[in-house]
Amino acid sequence: MTQTTSSGVTAGAAATEQTGHAKGRLPILTLGALGVVYGDIGTSPIYAFRQAMAVRPGAASTEAEVLGLLSLIVWALTATVTIKYIFFVTRADNKGEGGTLSLMSLARSGVAKGGWITALGVLGAALFFGDAIITPAISVLSAVEGVELIAPQLTSWVVPMTVVIIIGLFAVQRFGTAKISIAFGPIMGLWFLTLGISGLIHIIDKPEVLLALNPAYGISFLITHWNIAFVVIGAIFLAITGAEALYVDLGHFGRRPIVIAWFVLVFPCLLLNYFGQGAFVLYHGVGATDNPFFQMHPDWFLLPFVLLATVATVIASQAVITGTYSLAQQAIALNFLPRMTVQHTSDTQSGQIYMPQINAMLMILVLLLVLSFGSSAALSNAYGIAVSGVMLVTGVLLAVVMWRRWNWHPGAVLLVIVPFLLLDGAFFTANASKILQGGWVPAVAALVVAALMWVWIMGRKRLSEKTRRDEVPLEFLVENLSKKKPMTVPGTAVFLTSDIEGAPTALLHSLKHYKVLHEKNVILTVLTSDKPRVPDDEKIRIDAYNDLFYRVVVTFGYMETPNIPKALALARKLGWKFDIMSTSFFLSRRSLKSSPKGGMPLFLDKIFIGLARNATDATEYFHIPTGRVVEIGTQVVI
Repeated sequence: MTQTTSSGVTAGAAATEQTGHAKGRLPILTLGALGVVYGDIGTSPIYAFRQAMAVRPGAASTEAEVLGLLSLIVWALTATVTIKYIFFVTRADNKGEGGTLSLMSLARSGVAKGGWITALGVLGAALFFGDAIITPAISVLSAVEGVELIAPQLTSWVVPMTVVIIIGLFAVQRFGTAKISIAFGPIMGLWFLTLGISGLIHIIDKPEVLLALNPAYGISFLITHWNIAFVVIGAIFLAITGAEALYVDLGHFGRRPIVIAWFVLVFPCLLLNYFGQGAFVLYHGVGATDNPFFQMHPDWFLLPFVLLATVATVIASQAVITGTYSLAQQAIALNFLPRMTVQHTSDTQSGQIYMPQINAMLMILVLLLVLSFGSSAALSNAYGIAVSGVMLVTGVLLAVVMWRRWNWHPGAVLLVIVPFLLLDGAFFTANASKILQGGWVPAVAALVVAALMWVWIMGRKRLSEKTRRDEVPLEFLVENLSKKKPMTVPGTAVFLTSDIEGAPTALLHSLKHYKVLHEKNVILTVLTSDKPRVPDDEKIRIDAYNDLFYRVVVTFGYMETPNIPKALALARKLGWKFDIMSTSFFLSRRSLKSSPKGGMPLFLDKIFIGLARNATDATEYFHIPTGRVVEIGTQVVI
């Protein structure tokens, strides 16, 4: 066979294409990151300090105890978000992309046998899906509950108003992250400035609150309240939820805008607000403040502030929603989930996408949570176990990347990672203790997603083995056809197949029924790289068997949406004259039937078949013109 390769894309252009982020758009990207990435962690002050104060009646009745709780929040933010995520995790990007599956791909490429790494990646991705259904529910509910301070008679309207807001939030997702972030960025900028200023005002009234910067207060609190230490840690964890979305949304904006937004505005304003809440409690007394976040504002400002908080919490949900889109797209490309529709919503930002099926499922589950729990206090028990699980998985995968990809000495890896793992382990254990109080919700959601991924992976493996046994080796078929050439017709036929070695089923059935060949026959296989994007000069490989048959392998990155006509147009650089109007695409449409003698239990076979039937049509997924497609049905018993 003659192999042809192409070139012509400069390194600079390839780098720009891979990352998808234009340097000249830094201010816009930073503003967008402020609105999308930090919405979740930016609204944590609404409920985090309040829940920490309420872990046990009388547990924070003295100044030292209030300072202790505040110190734990401040240092949790510093250690987890600033040190772990900003300084380490965001550097572990896979060609500009972040998230558990991206980190898994990076770690797996440096390990010979990475089955356990794949399992960790699947678990981390599933846990993030569990988090994604909790965050919008608790964020919006906690803000709308501020209405109760203004008009107690509206308490019964909190849940209906929350439902309307959530429906509106998911309805605008189709317009894309770029358009949404243009509106969200300035609003969140105003939100963070308001948090910082309101906190600073109360710090001036009680500057002793700054003593909480001393971590000894936090350590002392845990020692003297050892019997409720895990409950306290679980409440403190609410202050750092959203850090996991920071990494998942890396591909939407890039590392630099995310880092700038954190240090310039987000981190300082969060610290000022938490210190301000602590100062307000110390100044007015613990018993007089059951909701310091809202009570620390004057009456005349309360209504506009509740409205601003409501808008901010709607925006807070955006971080996990966009993160879920990115994670689902990666899972599909890595064959962890069946095909789903992926719509790109930006001409300049390659990572900004919208997935209608994921959007609809998220909305339904979030609404069910709001209607079931009814309050942010009840939902706080369900919040945390999925997020802390994601952070724990991220820490383990980061250790592998440090060791195998960054070539760190094992001692240095342990020195950095062990403290993070101990901290993440403490957070996970604390949240796991709330499993019966609501923590089971995200845990069950994560287990269901992980189980579906496992069924899909094993089902695909079983299907591949089954079809490979039934297929004819491609080289054997080509050799026989070259000796006894059938009748040929003008044009090009492209046969899609996932098996590089075997002859496509559609080709065999076409020969059986039509007994003709086209002038040019292309055996096309689409592969997914462990890189997020593949440069044009590495995307196409053409092997010529003879004048009749060509083998074409197209490789897409796991963050790219496969577009076969565009990819084949690149083949013109290789000398292949591709004309879409004289080309027919032959696809095999498999009708799957379960068998008691299959490789999986019968009920799992039925789940896999159900997933396959509901997958997005290959014609739509690969962007093939419907008028050029011929589908040939086959029945496969698995």
